[in-house]
This record gives sequence, structure tokens and C-alpha cells, in this order.
Amino acid sequence: MMKRVLPLLVLLSLLFVAACRAKTPTPAATATKAMTTATQAPTATPKPKAQKPTATPKPKEKIRIRWFIGLGTGTNPEQQKVQEQVVKAFNESQDEIELVLEVVANDVAFDTLRTEIAGGNPPDIIGPVGVRGTNEFPEIWLPLDDYLKGYDLSDYEKSALDAWRRDGKLIGLPIGVYPSFIYYNKDLFDEAGLPYPPHKFGEPYADGDPWDINKLTEIAMKLTVDANGNDATSPDFDPENIVQFGFVFQWTDPRGWATLFGAGNFYKEENGKYVAYVPDHWREAFHWYYDAMWKKYFAPNGPYIQSDLLAAGNPFNSGNVAMAHCHLWYTCCLQDVPNWDIAVVPAYNGKYTAKLHTDMIGIYQGTKHPEAAVKVLWYLAHNEDLLTVWGAMPPIKSLQEAFFRRLEEKYPGRDWQVAVESLKYIDIPNHEAWMPNFAKADDRVKQFQSEMENTPDLNVDQALEKLVQDLQAIFDEVQK
Repeated sequence: MMKRVLPLLVLLSLLFVAACRAKTPTPAATATKAMTTATQAPTATPKPKAQKPTATPKPKEKIRIRWFIGLGTGTNPEQQKVQEQVVKAFNESQDEIELVLEVVANDVAFDTLRTEIAGGNPPDIIGPVGVRGTNEFPEIWLPLDDYLKGYDLSDYEKSALDAWRRDGKLIGLPIGVYPSFIYYNKDLFDEAGLPYPPHKFGEPYADGDPWDINKLTEIAMKLTVDANGNDATSPDFDPENIVQFGFVFQWTDPRGWATLFGAGNFYKEENGKYVAYVPDHWREAFHWYYDAMWKKYFAPNGPYIQSDLLAAGNPFNSGNVAMAHCHLWYTCCLQDVPNWDIAVVPAYNGKYTAKLHTDMIGIYQGTKHPEAAVKVLWYLAHNEDLLTVWGAMPPIKSLQEAFFRRLEEKYPGRDWQVAVESLKYIDIPNHEAWMPNFAKADDRVKQFQSEMENTPDLNVDQALEKLVQDLQAIFDEVQK
């Protein structure tokens, strides 16, 4: 049995060795494979596809809006600093508009703006500017009503917006209002034993009489005193030696005088022509004020106004005038009267008219970017830093409390509500409103003022007729 198994095992061993040799390449085979591989073309490594370089996106080009300052407030160094800060803050707050500030000295600003407009390089935004300043450029303002449809105007004093409507169109956003009222010297009233004038519209004087032009005249005469202590109601009163006056129109012109009796102007349009005239209530106002200066003597005439007695042109601040009709801005200029307060204007024929000074910012009608300019305009008109440095009472009701808080800190104890309420009785048209051939017409009105203040025997009716004739000739130079 063993003999049969051994040959079989040997055979299996030989078969196993042969199989192993068949799997192991011989040196010759290895060399042949290497030569074959070397003669084959190498397979190229695929190159990455070339990609187009990615362009760096260009920064978005901003809309350039120029803001022109110089026709009104805004040119002193303190104001310029704040204005520059506001412009910087606006530009950093968004990436759509670049606001550029252009401040021009007031004495050359009007000519500079004319030159820029004529040269085809006008600014987009103009202001602050008052009513008188806009008269120099009556046709350049963009009507804003359509552009402001998406904005909420409900926080504005309606009268402040109405003051800036021309032919029913809003030509600017008001940024300051200066209502007018009666400043009164409490010490002089106390010395005379007279009650103060009313602080509320519709309220009578302390004796029950209506607070109207007649009552103001009566009180003013009692507060007008000569060197001997006689008041203007006394037969012994000496008009050549007056030491105290009862009333004055502080720093205004004949249109400002007359507006106490109601709003108006020296022209109207008839059949498409400018016609010079004097409204009837203005005629009465001029007679009343002329008599106040030259016949009843309770208001200072020209020589008295310029005298040292009345601080050489600042009558109420002299301490020798009991009442003055002026605007809120006059708080700047009465440091020498420590004990003053404010009262409402008197009525004329049952109607009150408290003339208004107001400033606005407007947009040039030819701007290439009206929507962007309106965005800037809204931002500027609501900026509290600007309103503060410009010193104006905000026409925005929600900002008024802070304004009067600052005034109260400077002048404590005054009845500032009088100023707020006076905005309900503003003059439309404004006493500084446009007239045809404005600069020349305005000069002629000032000539009439000089006649009224400095001519003791003036025939007022004749002077008014001559004024109308001259104004008509001036208007005719620019007739439509």
C-alpha cells in the first residue's frame, strides 16, 4: 500500500513546482514587457480647461446731488461745521447718493447762483432761504407735491406748508418758522398800573374790552410818557420830549406794518396785467401808523428811532418802549430788557393776522435727479442738528418741544404757547411776497417808508397815490 502512495505524492509535488514556475515571470519575459511598454506612446495627462478671468465688479456710481447754501442762514463757521457733519453722516448712511455741500458768502450768493444757472451748472438743492430771498428767483423752484406723495406730511404745521405754496403748488419744505406777536416790557406796565395784554387769541383785555387795534392804541398812549411824567392822553403832554413810547413796529417795512390789519400786497392781476394798488385795509393801516408817529405820538418816528433814547435803532431793547410787534427770532436782540414776555397780536375788525417769517429748502426745477434730490431734501428738513444750529422754530410739531425747552433754559418764564398759537393766524400772501420787478418795487416801498417816518406834515393819501403811480411804472417794465 505504502509503495503505491509514494509515487503518487512525488507526482503531485512535481506538478505543484511546475505550476509555480509558470506564474513567476522569467527575466527575459520581464525585459520583453519593459521594452514593449517603452515603445508605446505615453498617455498624455489631461490639461485643465482654461477659464476666463473673473472681472472685478465696478463700484456702483453714486448720484451726485449739490446743496447750495448762502441765500439765507447757514454761512457762519459754527453752522458750516454742523452742515459738513450732516453731509458726511448722510453719505455714510447709504450708497446711492453723494451729497456735495457748496457754501457761498451771503453778499455774493445771489449773483453766484445766477451765474451757475446761466452757465448750465445749477445746484440741485437750494436753501435755507426766506420768502424775500425766493423773490429773487421766483421761477426756479420744483413743485414738490407729486414727489412727496409717498412721504408723511402730517407732522408739519399746515400753515407752514401753506406759506410755501405758490399758485397752489408747494415749492419747498419749511425748515424754520418765526411767528410774530407782541413783546411787552412788564416793568413799564407795572409802573403804569396797567394789566398785561392777553396771551390767548379771542381773550379780551383785562377790563373786558376786545383786544383789538383800538385797545392797543388806548393802552399804548397811556404807556407813552414825556420828560415831565405826562402820558400821551394828557393835554400837557410834550411830544418834543418823549422818554418812553407805548408801541413800535420793530424792524419791518410798510408791508409789515399794514399786515397787522390783514394780509395783502401792492399789486393784483387784472386781464393778465400787473396792476398797482393799495388794499383798503392797508390804507387804514398806513393812516393809523402815521398818526401813531406824528399825531398821537405813541410810536416813535424816524428821528426818535435813530436816537440814543431808543438804542440807535433797536427801540424795544432800549427799555423805553412798552410793546413791540416782532418775530420769534427777536429773542436774539433784547438782552437789555430782562423782564419781558409775549402776548397775541390785536385783532382788526374781529380778525387776527400774525405775520410770519419762514425759511425753506427747495429743489431747482431743472435737476436731473428729482427723486434723489427729494430724498436728500427730506433728510435735511428733518435733521435736528441742522434745525438747532439754524435757530429756527421747527415747523415739525414733534420737534417743537425740544426747541422751546432750549429757549426756556435761556429765557425762563415766558409764555411760548403764544408763539405756537400764532402760527394759526399767518399772513397769506406773506408780507414779504413777490412783486413784479421785485428789487425795484421794493426800493420804492422803502422810499415810502422813509417818507412816513421822517415827514411830519405828510399827506398820506397823496403819498399813497404817488406810490401807486410809481409802482405801476415799475411793473410796466416787466409786464407779461
